[in-house]
Amino acid sequence: MKAVALTAFLALLLDQASKYAVIHGMELWRIRSIDVLPPLLNFRYGENRGINFGLFSDGLSPWVLIGLAVVICAGVLIWLIRKPQKLLPRIAAGLLIGGALGNVVDRVYYGYVLDFLNMSCCGINNPFVFNVADIFIFAGAIGLVFLADEEKARKKGA
Repeated sequence: MKAVALTAFLALLLDQASKYAVIHGMELWRIRSIDVLPPLLNFRYGENRGINFGLFSDGLSPWVLIGLAVVICAGVLIWLIRKPQKLLPRIAAGLLIGGALGNVVDRVYYGYVLDFLNMSCCGINNPFVFNVADIFIFAGAIGLVFLADEEKARKKGA
């Protein structure tokens, strides 16, 4: 569980540090847009009041989304306790938990999630923004899907 806790803490720290550096340090909140490596990487200020891509932004309270994130984090931890995993799945779980908690911190502090990353390519203009926590959540979820050792977990429980 140390690997999960350390990875989650580092993911949370990196997420919050990146948001602070770009949104507050570079004053993205004020200037709204910074072209970094256009069109591949741009900073665009965003306030996400819903889930991914702003879905349900008009219908769900931030506290419902906070509760959902906490329940998911607890579920992942309970699963890890019941079905111990090797190092890489534990790191993936830590990324997912740290990313989710990074977005929880935003919702508690601001009432919404701060987003600032925008990527476009190949003539396609992507209107959506995301943050480092979203990257960790996605990487952690994909890591758990592909790296979790269910066979070992089944043998251990049987």
